[in-house]
Amino acid sequence: MRNYLDTGDSYILFEKAVNSKLYVDKSMLIDAVSQSMESGNQYLCITRPRRFGKTVNANMLAAYYSMGCDSRQLFDRLKIATSPSYKKHLNSHHVIHIDFSRQPDGCKSYEEYIGHIVFQFRQDFTQAYPDIREEDCDSVYRMLLASGDSFVFILDEWDSILYESFMREQDKSSFMTFLKILLKDQPYADLAYMTGVLPIAKYSSGSELNMFDEYNFMNDSRYDIYFGFSEEEVRCLCEKCGTVSYEEVKQWYDGYHLSDGGSLFNPRSVNRALFRGVCLNYWTETGPMNEIADCIEHNVDEVREDIVKLVAGIPVEAELDGYSAAELQLDTRDEILSAMVVYGFLSYYDGYLSIPNHELMEKFRRVLSRDSMGEVKEIVDRSREMVKATLDCDEEKVAEILEEVHDREIPFLKYGDENALSCVLTLCYLYARKDYWVEREEKSGKGYCDYFFSPKKRGPAMIIELKVGKSCEDALAQIREKNYLQKAEGYGEALLVGINYDEKKRHACKIERVKF
Repeated sequence: MRNYLDTGDSYILFEKAVNSKLYVDKSMLIDAVSQSMESGNQYLCITRPRRFGKTVNANMLAAYYSMGCDSRQLFDRLKIATSPSYKKHLNSHHVIHIDFSRQPDGCKSYEEYIGHIVFQFRQDFTQAYPDIREEDCDSVYRMLLASGDSFVFILDEWDSILYESFMREQDKSSFMTFLKILLKDQPYADLAYMTGVLPIAKYSSGSELNMFDEYNFMNDSRYDIYFGFSEEEVRCLCEKCGTVSYEEVKQWYDGYHLSDGGSLFNPRSVNRALFRGVCLNYWTETGPMNEIADCIEHNVDEVREDIVKLVAGIPVEAELDGYSAAELQLDTRDEILSAMVVYGFLSYYDGYLSIPNHELMEKFRRVLSRDSMGEVKEIVDRSREMVKATLDCDEEKVAEILEEVHDREIPFLKYGDENALSCVLTLCYLYARKDYWVEREEKSGKGYCDYFFSPKKRGPAMIIELKVGKSCEDALAQIREKNYLQKAEGYGEALLVGINYDEKKRHACKIERVKF
């Protein structure tokens, strides 16, 4: 396990990151953190989904602040060297760096876990302070007080132990108390910089760690640019590596937002794609992505409609403030949706939720196929049949399936506008996402087509235009008149699908095959 009194381990880890071909310079985070410390706001908790750069940044801060190493040569070539305050804190603090995700081998209880942390800390501390009295070594905070020094705490993945199956409620409470005693109102704490996935309020009763300023995906306008990759940063990486085009990387991994509305990419996935030369589901394979389904299944009825709309590409309006101290269960729609934003499963900006990117869309598609989704799953199960009918130009079959779906007892599939019809289309064509990129209201020609299906490998493109209370012929005419065909020319063949619904004639479908 890494030394708690940092003696250069952080430097070694950060140096490896900086020397990587795919390194993105986030060193101006140091300036922002130092400003916060100097203004008396020395307790910072920054939470982000896993693999969003938290550990690299923690190593960077420890390497910069630590007296245990000389890191000038490393930081002189980074952006932080241009800051007027660069030299003020460089290698000038005692740093205590703890990665809470590390456990002793075979750990089976909280007692073993916290006991190992205390033992390791005592061992490191007595080595650094050989004159400390034995009676001052009975607790971590007493050792720190006895040293007479002040410290910068870099505490990475603070909440990782809370996920372990052996953790009981009383263990979680004990851990919060441990952090409180270690940090709260202690004269030796110059800075406490803490990272994790879940906000402190998720597990705190409200008083243990209320000295922390918390920054998460929903409220961070100060540190957001340092976690994840911006559009400009991804463009530069794509040009530098030349393995995957920027356009493909954007299609797969863009979709989160900075506080100013700018694009934010998933860094883990971008790195893996550029290194391996192919875009795949990288981030969603790094942890228990059943968390998406677990969140939903706490209260399927309230969020099922939201999930279907989101998969259909329809943004969902919500007022989310994140967890409050009392929200320890995912019982309500807002709690569930807040949790999904915190985990990174949904993007939240300007009051609207969306599924961030293609990588996550694949996971949501699978969620809709789970038994817990009830009648929605039954519709999804027929989507393979729907795709085949469309490719076979079987207009009657397409209309028949749509009719059957509409007649099910699912309230939000009763049409009031084209958005409701879009939800039906999304479910009926869900299987198509296996072989097609599906874009809703894609700009093409002189307007926007409702759905554009572009084949990932082979097969015809499909353009679907929806009408309510008009005719299939009107839909096909719009495809031609507004030149939606322009986008499909590169595929050699396209199916033009016009779908109409009216209360008298019900569903109707017309399909035309066009070759280029």
